[in-house]
Amino acid sequence: MKAEIIDLPKYEDPRGNLSFLEENNHIPFKIERSFWIYDVPGGMTRGGHAFKEQQEFIIALSGSLEVRVDDGKHSDIFTLNRSYYGLYVPKGYWRQMQNFSTNSLVMVLSSTVFSEEDYIRDYDDFLKFKN
Repeated sequence: MKAEIIDLPKYEDPRGNLSFLEENNHIPFKIERSFWIYDVPGGMTRGGHAFKEQQEFIIALSGSLEVRVDDGKHSDIFTLNRSYYGLYVPKGYWRQMQNFSTNSLVMVLSSTVFSEEDYIRDYDDFLKFKN
């Protein structure tokens, strides 16, 4: 699998729109953990690591950000700025979140519970892991 934008259901209504997602339906994994990122100071980045097993789905619930994903050979930048789609990041991808807008709110859904052993925090170690 590769990193890709996944559109979520969107129901438009004059009273306000509604979107949702279901594990193993709209995203290709069971959700084991969720967390959100907010109040990111201007110019700061988040992430800057890869996971051996964890998959993620990243949604900009409010505001915008860019996510750079790298498979060890090729890098792409995805802009997230709508709450009705998100970025699927498979295991084994380096990822970094950057260029957060003021007051952005980002939800991350994970396929695993937190495990420090799953992280690859050094890019050279990541390249060795990929080969």
